Amino acid sequence: MRRKKASVMGNLVRDMMQNVMETSFKQPIQSGELRKNPVEPAWVCPAGYEYEIIEKCDLKMEYLRPVGVVTGRVILQLHGGGYIGPMKNIYRRFAVRYSKISYGGDVLTPDYRVAPEDPYPAALQDALSAYQWLLQEKGYAPENIVIAGDSAGGGLSLALGLYLKDNHLPLPGGFLTMSAWTDLTNSGESYQTNYELDPLFGNSTHNMLYDSTYIGEADPMEPYISPLFGDFTGFPPILMQVGNYEILLSDTLMVGQKLKKAGVKCRISVFEGMFHVFQMGLDLIPESREAWEEAEEFLRVVYHISVKPEGKVVRKVKTGQKRSARDITDFLIAMMKKELNG
Repeated sequence: MRRKKASVMGNLVRDMMQNVMETSFKQPIQSGELRKNPVEPAWVCPAGYEYEIIEKCDLKMEYLRPVGVVTGRVILQLHGGGYIGPMKNIYRRFAVRYSKISYGGDVLTPDYRVAPEDPYPAALQDALSAYQWLLQEKGYAPENIVIAGDSAGGGLSLALGLYLKDNHLPLPGGFLTMSAWTDLTNSGESYQTNYELDPLFGNSTHNMLYDSTYIGEADPMEPYISPLFGDFTGFPPILMQVGNYEILLSDTLMVGQKLKKAGVKCRISVFEGMFHVFQMGLDLIPESREAWEEAEEFLRVVYHISVKPEGKVVRKVKTGQKRSARDITDFLIAMMKKELNG
């Protein structure tokens, strides 16, 4: 059962994030400062997985598979970053998590082209190329593909779904979004009501949500840019997660209303006291753990996975040291800084 109020750890992390963000980002964020050469340590693929770089024309993709496991299931992960940020290590960690919660599924993450060099429709074209690669070159059945994305990647996931539907191409088995940016006109009421609450994007309009270079010369109400304005009739099941402290809260809630009116099977989960893409906390805060558990439950339903209990846990063994709120916040701030800087 979902908690009715934020956990103590969740509240601490959110408040500490807000304090750090206010002191670190008083000046306007210069989009793209770290975009071309993100400063990150080399990522080491964990044991038990194969990791392959796929280059297809101008598109580079990262393909993660568990060794010796063939399920026919795959997650197409579309990363966040406001359409200005590239693939980063946090999404490689996400890919491993997606593989685990899909019980051995594969994960493809395209490093799609971003603005300002490549505005709309470049990201959509690359997402489509990645989807078609899964269908045509790897032979995955469309019903065994789930398209997942956070922030801009969440909006791009739904935009790709609208394009597939409009062009009579096979739809995937489901969609999963986290803090999806679905409205680049920024018209939702939460842009005002959560302006002072959002620890990441609040109290400033000098961030990637405003004056987006991704739009270019196009109309921001174009459904392939802002899927909020699209028609979701005929869509497969969708899980949308969001924090109720987010400026982007309305982006999920308004899409949720349209999904329900269109008769789409959907679950809209609002996490009390949570901030933008709090799932980056992975197992470090209770709400993040609960969000990933919910995602796992959703994937089991979409993929028709039946899991039977194996034995009985008789003793709980502690592993590793307990992380403090400061440690968790430092980790999340590092992730957010890289995203905000592109």
